[in-house]
Amino acid sequence: MFLKRDISKKLKEAAAQFPVVFLTGPRQSGKTTLLKKIFPDYGYTNLEDPEIRQWANEQPRDFLDNNPWPVIIDEAQHAPELFSYIQGIVDDHQKQGMYLLSGSQNFLLMEKITQSLAGRSAVLSLLPLSFQELSTLDVDKETNRIILNGFFPRIYQSIEDVSLFYKSYLNTYVERDVRQLANIGNTNDFIRFTQLCAGRSGQLLNVSSLATDAGIAYNTCKTWLSYLSTGYIIHLLQPYHKNFNKKITKAPKIYFTDPGLLCHLLGIHQEEHIALHPLRGAIFETLVFNELLKDNVNRGNGWKIWYWRDNHGTEIDFLLERATELRAIEAKSATNFHDDYFKNLLKFNKYNPDVNEMYLVYDGPLERKKNNIHILNWKNRKYLPGSS
Repeated sequence: MFLKRDISKKLKEAAAQFPVVFLTGPRQSGKTTLLKKIFPDYGYTNLEDPEIRQWANEQPRDFLDNNPWPVIIDEAQHAPELFSYIQGIVDDHQKQGMYLLSGSQNFLLMEKITQSLAGRSAVLSLLPLSFQELSTLDVDKETNRIILNGFFPRIYQSIEDVSLFYKSYLNTYVERDVRQLANIGNTNDFIRFTQLCAGRSGQLLNVSSLATDAGIAYNTCKTWLSYLSTGYIIHLLQPYHKNFNKKITKAPKIYFTDPGLLCHLLGIHQEEHIALHPLRGAIFETLVFNELLKDNVNRGNGWKIWYWRDNHGTEIDFLLERATELRAIEAKSATNFHDDYFKNLLKFNKYNPDVNEMYLVYDGPLERKKNNIHILNWKNRKYLPGSS
């Protein structure tokens, strides 16, 4: 079963405009499946295979001669020697869509693009399924079930034991990706660190506090956070700071890039436990953040996503900014709403009267407009970047 992905149009357009296209994203997000489906006439090779990887690194010219363009090269960051040779081939032939490269380590790929293929390549990211993509499937779409399952395509194609999937996913990420980036002796320490980060999803990131709780040095904590970001496990959301004289918070907020993985790390394995969990609000906020991120990435509408918090603790969960447009969004996990949910949005609107739209996104069925605020269920696309 092939799931139609929203980024497909952008991917085709990129291949028609650039000689090289990089498709990055988390493991198991569907990169290989998508590339093969959209470009069925391309050759294919995967550098996860140790023998193929060794060949590509030790004899890059011979490897490329035996895998002529147009070709898909999976996990391309494993063979850095290829990039300069690809540059030469691209410059010689001046064709579009010659090489489609994929990889699950964004930092390593971007570093190599900067070194060898700047100006010759487009970079796109494939994240796990959005709710819109998931909604095309005949699956249980109750909110807690969706949160527990998460959005990785394979879960909806062949997986019966979701907990085992996420356990294997985490182990694969640590053993393959983290070990490649650094020499971490005890991987259990890194997994425990990841679990501590999970308990902070949707919260301000205090590196000193996290390092203390993990029993590691401050600089080690910063390095390990960069590994989680590089592997698409977490995303650090930066604060909005424009047009304000008041003191505002400068620390980023941390979000996991899939609620199913987040639940696994928090030890939540049954959907009925989500409603009673003390971090239910943060889990729901993580869900909404990822819907915003996926829609923006898939459609390429050029929005920037921020959060805002002043020194009195008044916070807006998400701000969407593009040119002169500004949207403010509050996420609440409740199935009913009351006036107290509006106070931060109204306060922010006083600071910035030019805000274009305000949204309260929650888990309830009633949708209306009150105090100039749109009240929407999180499954309603109207609050997303691509809705304009």
